[in-house]
Amino acid sequence: MNRRKSLLVALLCAASGSVMAQSVEDGLKDLYYGKNLSAKQTFEKVIAAKPTDDKAYYYMGIAQLALEDNAGAAATFQKGLQTVPTSALLQAAMGRIDLIKGDAAAAKTKFEAASTATEGRDGDVARAIADANTEVKGGDRAYALTVMEKLLNNEGRKKKQQYTATAADYIELGDAYRYLGGENGGKAISTYEKALELEPNNAEAVMKEGLVNYNARLKAEAVADWTKATNLDPKYAPAFHELFLFYTTPKKDQLSWDRAADYLEKYMQVADPADKLKNDYYSASISFFKKDYENAITKGKAALAGADEVYKGKFSRLIGDAYLQKGDSLGAKQVMDEYVKSVGESKLEPLDYKLLSEIYGRVVVADSAQAAINDSLASMYLENYATSDTTKDADTYRLVAESFKKLRDYKRSAEWYTKLVNDFDDKANTGKIQDYFWKGTMELYARDYDAADSTFGSFVAKYPEQEAFGLYWRGRANMAKDSDAKLGLAVPYFEKFFEAGGAEKMKPTQLMYPYQYMMIYFYNKEDKANLQTYIDKVLSIDPNNATVKQIKENQDSTKAAPVSAPKPKPGQNKK
Repeated sequence: MNRRKSLLVALLCAASGSVMAQSVEDGLKDLYYGKNLSAKQTFEKVIAAKPTDDKAYYYMGIAQLALEDNAGAAATFQKGLQTVPTSALLQAAMGRIDLIKGDAAAAKTKFEAASTATEGRDGDVARAIADANTEVKGGDRAYALTVMEKLLNNEGRKKKQQYTATAADYIELGDAYRYLGGENGGKAISTYEKALELEPNNAEAVMKEGLVNYNARLKAEAVADWTKATNLDPKYAPAFHELFLFYTTPKKDQLSWDRAADYLEKYMQVADPADKLKNDYYSASISFFKKDYENAITKGKAALAGADEVYKGKFSRLIGDAYLQKGDSLGAKQVMDEYVKSVGESKLEPLDYKLLSEIYGRVVVADSAQAAINDSLASMYLENYATSDTTKDADTYRLVAESFKKLRDYKRSAEWYTKLVNDFDDKANTGKIQDYFWKGTMELYARDYDAADSTFGSFVAKYPEQEAFGLYWRGRANMAKDSDAKLGLAVPYFEKFFEAGGAEKMKPTQLMYPYQYMMIYFYNKEDKANLQTYIDKVLSIDPNNATVKQIKENQDSTKAAPVSAPKPKPGQNKK
């Protein structure tokens, strides 16, 4: 009887352990599908039933990080380590928190300790270390690769000591290659394929192949991979989310609000039902993308009252942007001003600065002094956005340069076009020719004529096929320095421009600048033959030209009066 009772107890304990293991697996499944709040709730139940399960603490913290709750994650890791002080997994977790705080040295110490304690042969620990170093800013990507390679290296080991790789291991190794970038992209793809050999229906591996292709600017292939992932597993929300993000990216070959709304709706169908705030936010976002701004505002305001710190910012930006898109810049300003007041300037994010700049750049007021203040604030917020977003991306830099141009802050616009020209090679910035043009043009508008002269000189040297165009604008820069056309600073450039056949490539309105400058120059030099040549060219475009009339009147008088060359106006004669 006692023996039967003991066996029954043993069976019950085994069953209990099996349920617990399954509960952890349930949480991991939720994480895989992007259901982070559900995962957190599952791991909370696991911990309540078994407080010494270090994996439950670790993966619960990972779920919290995905929910943007860094403080909560740190508390979970710390509580777990207090409960299981020998856990190498939670030691690695605390290293991740150090990285998030910017303390790479302290993080490395914890990672090394965790790796040493497990001899680098524990899959969960190795993946935790590698994942932290790939995903967190400031992480050591090469170290992540080393950790994963050590885990999977069975060379010289006896059969019992050999480690059996899982799909999760190969995905983590692929991530290490992907984050290293460059020539490692091909290695990442090959490694993700190894994961698929083990788990043919692993949508995560396929989705991450899409990320490799996107980083390589193979956008069609990336979209195909993400679409393939959704077909492979229609419940895999992260792939739908990648497609949504792709079509909300403000690049000419990506941005499509209709497609974004479509994929967001598909994402919502398989998203985490427990995450009400996120679902409410995306519901309002769908209305925004469909240009139903009034409904977006209504939904956003309804959810804003119950929003936490993270979603308070998201909803405020959404509502403010919706007001802006429907033409109500004052309504947008009120929403964002209230948000700034409630959280403080120090807690603003790059997207807050970007939206505030757009709002203050569009607000129209009758008071000229207030208008100047608004323009100044718009430039200040744009500068804050530009410096707070550390992503070195040509499209982002160009957005900043163009935004300063719209604000008529030509000096700052020129500075950002300069970054586009100097900080990227031709492969990373395929629009450098246009950027060179706008760099010089913004320098002209900022009245930095020497800089503009130098820019267009460099432009001609770098792009000889654009010689005529560069000579024209170099002439314009020198013309601005010699507004009376007495020194002839622009003459050699305009003469070379004509010799290069530039007149055939320009519009008549653009040709009026060199024609009139040369006409006035020869008038000042009393070179009647060349003067007449350019008078004829000017009159062929503008038969009633006032400057020609003035010259002829001066010629008929006994004393010639000075004549000035036309001055360029910002916004005129753009390419």
